[in-house]
Amino acid sequence: MAKGMTKSDFVAAVAEKAQVSKKEVTAVLDALMDVAVGELKNGNEVTLPGMAKLKAVHKPPVPEREGLDPFTKQPKIFKAKPASTAVKMRPVKALKDAVM
Repeated sequence: MAKGMTKSDFVAAVAEKAQVSKKEVTAVLDALMDVAVGELKNGNEVTLPGMAKLKAVHKPPVPEREGLDPFTKQPKIFKAKPASTAVKMRPVKALKDAVM
């Protein structure tokens, strides 16, 4: 299985492709992250043009419940889960078409 790019590999590749310094690329990525986090906290959807759409999704709490242990078939109490917020990423059509 091939390994993916690390952050430093990604920064180096973008810096070489755009012919700018690694420091500038890192600054842009940090600014992008700050803007995306701020928008997602406000409940807005963030679109990275040509790449993906990010959206914060609220998951309600799940109460404690009884069920069967799938391995032993014995009754079991499954713990409650608190409410949480997750970030969903959906690729845009341009990225899907480019990969196909």
